Order: sequence, then structure tokens, then C-alpha cells
Amino acid sequence: MEKFDCIVIGAGNGGLVAALTLQKKGKNVLILEKGLAPGGVATSFRRGRFEFDASLHELCGYGELGNKGEIDALFERLGIESKVEMMHAKEAFHVVDKLTKDEYSMPVGVDNFIEKMEEYVPGSRDSMTTFFGLCEDIQDALSYLHSEKGAIDEKDLYQKYPNFVQLAPYKVNAVLEKIKMPKKAIEILSTYWVYLGSPIDDLSFVHYASMVYSYVLYGPAIPTYTSHELSRVLENEFKNAGGTIYYLSEVEKIDVEDGEVTGVQTKDTSYATSHVIANLSPKVVYGKMISKENVPIENCQLENERILGARGVSIYLGLNASCEEIGFHHYTYFLSNNLNSKVEYKKMQEVFHGNVVGVVPNIVNKKASPEGTCILNLTSLIFGDAFDKLVNKENYFDVKEQLADFLIRSFEETTGISIREYIEEIEIATPLTFARYTGHPSGVIYGYMAKGYDNLLPRTFSEEEETRIKGLRFCGGFGARLSGFSSTYLNGEDVAMKTLGE
Repeated sequence: MEKFDCIVIGAGNGGLVAALTLQKKGKNVLILEKGLAPGGVATSFRRGRFEFDASLHELCGYGELGNKGEIDALFERLGIESKVEMMHAKEAFHVVDKLTKDEYSMPVGVDNFIEKMEEYVPGSRDSMTTFFGLCEDIQDALSYLHSEKGAIDEKDLYQKYPNFVQLAPYKVNAVLEKIKMPKKAIEILSTYWVYLGSPIDDLSFVHYASMVYSYVLYGPAIPTYTSHELSRVLENEFKNAGGTIYYLSEVEKIDVEDGEVTGVQTKDTSYATSHVIANLSPKVVYGKMISKENVPIENCQLENERILGARGVSIYLGLNASCEEIGFHHYTYFLSNNLNSKVEYKKMQEVFHGNVVGVVPNIVNKKASPEGTCILNLTSLIFGDAFDKLVNKENYFDVKEQLADFLIRSFEETTGISIREYIEEIEIATPLTFARYTGHPSGVIYGYMAKGYDNLLPRTFSEEEETRIKGLRFCGGFGARLSGFSSTYLNGEDVAMKTLGE
């Protein structure tokens, strides 16, 4: 039986980063992936003459020359920074309020962002300046926590980062109201809440501030050759470092004896190891891959208490005209029924709700599609089980077409941009598509709901307490840093370093 220092289950980006980190530290690592290619949802696919990125539209925390962010610093540590090509958007986001018909275009750069907000909401300057000052303090504190890999000196944390410690228990809306930010400015600023999947009265201020700060400071970064490039670069670097990766190798069982990992089994082969990093849902691991008698009751109870995050519907459109011909002027369009995140979240528990995020890659990357064409990706999140209740074997394909028609119509009516007549290629992905591809329960694409215990800091500080089977850890969107590509990369390194410490 082959033996490895660590086995990583799943070649998603979190798993790839974890495996590469350990391999470069001199460990013998095996990745077992059930699919044909690396990356998980960080991949691309072709329809006709168009290549679509399955999920990554922009990456936060990736700076440009002379302004290094957390992610390019991580890529440098992994030895891949010079091997990936990134482009940057100059606009943070463009939001349209369907209720009032108002539109807001927010630029990259902290000073630019504050100036533009003052233009839209006179009297907001002081509170916005305070907000970004707190963001900087929080980012510094999170960088400290990441660098210490869990070995935190609490006294040092209190002395160096008092704002971080004070703000840690609070939600986004509580802090923004406390610093007297005007209501309209709060609504515009909170546009990004859908990227984290919880309304701002549930969402940790520390988590949200960190993400917004990274987007505004560095600008959204876009891989020139889709996220599949990032996945392939990580895979190649791992193999060049001596790592082993087997595709079409689905893990069926994790062997556990006396509370410790001893190996894994695929359909045909068994491998010995005392360390497993699972880049997949704990619900799947505890429910299907470990014998019932070896699953700690506390972990079962915790998984039953947790609420799954958002499901997704994505429409990929290849359009046979240029951005200029069609009338696209923004890279990202946030189309909201209501800028109040609590009201919008409630509405998004329906299937046909009209909240849409539209992304036009060609605005940043002129070569995202053939000359004279462009791409539009439309994504709509669904919270709860409304989709499961609506769909059955008989109506599934009808519902897919209805959803595509509804989202296209919502985009056209809200923006005034006609796209239907230019559609050359279309692909529709539903929660069932993502469930089949990722194996996640109900096709969830956002891990757990970021609320209460499952906000960033509680997850971070309780991670060791949750590790009740010795040698088993989790990375990816269900890990302690929650969902999102930047979080996944950082979480992969965190978990690898803790595994290394064992």
C-alpha cells in the first residue's frame, strides 16, 4: 500500500494551494480528484467560438506592481506569481437600484471612492474616511493573524490592534450606523454583500471591511486566460515539486481508527496516511466518507445547526457584437430590487426574484472573446430551498429556460441594454448543475451562511476545537475563511501550515 505524508481530497484551488504548500515544505503529498481536470469551479468551458469562465469573475487582494496584496504575496511564496497573467478593473462596481432607477458607479482607489461617494451622498465624507481607516486597521490585524498561523499572542493582539479587537463582535450595519454614515451611503457601500452571502445585519464587520478594502485599494483582478490558467499553474507547480495527482479517483472512504486518520480508499485502491485535507463539504465527509461510529457526535450536531449558503443560477452568453455596439460600459453590473440588504435577502429566497450580477469580461480584457464579439455572464443567488421545491424531473428543462428568459429580461429592462438579439451561444447552470459538478449538498456555491457562529472570526478562533478527528482538516469554501476565491487560496495555506505543524 502506498503511503503519503498527506492526502488532499479534491483538486479545487484550496486543495491545490494546500498540497503545493506542503510539497514545497518537503512533504510527500497526493491529490485525489474525482474529475478530469484541476480547479473545481475555477475552470472554463467552450461553447462554439466562446470560452466562458465557470465562476471566477474577479479576485480581491491581488495588487499591481509596487502595490502587493495578500494574494499576489501568497502566489510569490508559492513560486507562481510570475507564471500567471492578471488584469485590473478601474471601476470597483456599478449598481442600479431598480426601486428608484438610480445608478452609482464607484471607482477603484480609496480617495477616489470617498470623493465619488461624497458626490452621490453629500455629507458622507467624514464617515467614509473613518470607515476606510478602520478597514486598514482590520487588514493589518488579519495579516498578523495569518502570519502567526494560529499561534496568537492575545496581549500582543490587544496592544497592536485595538480597533480590530473592539470591532470583532459587531455586524456591518451596527458599525456603519455608529460612525454616522448616511443611510444612502450605507446602501451603496453594502452592494458587495451578495459576494459574502449574508445581509449586513448578519455579516461580520471585520470580514466585510476586509473584502471591500481589498477590492477598493487594489481593484478587482481578472485572470487574462480565465481561472483555468490559475488552476493549471498550481497543478504544474505541484507536480514539478514532486507531488502526485490522480484524476478520476473519487475517494469513497476515509479510514479512521481510535479517533485518528489512517488512510483513504477509492473504488480500486487504498492509500495510507495520517493526514487528510478535504477540499469538500464536511456534510459529505461526515455523512458518506467516514464510518458512523467514528464521527464525533459534536461534529454531527454542528453540521445540523449550520445553514447552507447561497445556491446559484448562472447564464453564460456569447454575443455576436462588440461592447460598443451593444452598449456595455461597465465590467460589473449589480442590479438590485432594493439596496437594503435585509429586504433584498428576503426577496432572494424566491427563485424568480430579479437580483442579478452581470459581468462583461471584455470591458477589462479585450481578448476575452473573438474580435467583434463579447461575453455577458449573469448570476442570480437563491437562498433556502425554493429551487428544490420548484423543480422536478418533468419540469427541470422548462424551469431552466424560464430562468434564463427571466434573468435576460431583468437585465435588459433594468439597464436599457438590448442583448437578446445578439445571443450566439448560451449555457445555463442551475443549483443541480453545480451539485452534479462539485458534489456539494443542494448545489450550494457559498459554503455556509456567514452569520452568527459561522462568521469569519468565530470560525477562525474555533477551528482547532472543531478538529476532533486527529489528522483531518478542511479547506475551500467550507473552511474557516468561508467562501470566495481569495479566501480559498489563503485558507489552503493556513490549513497546510497547521497540518505541517502536526
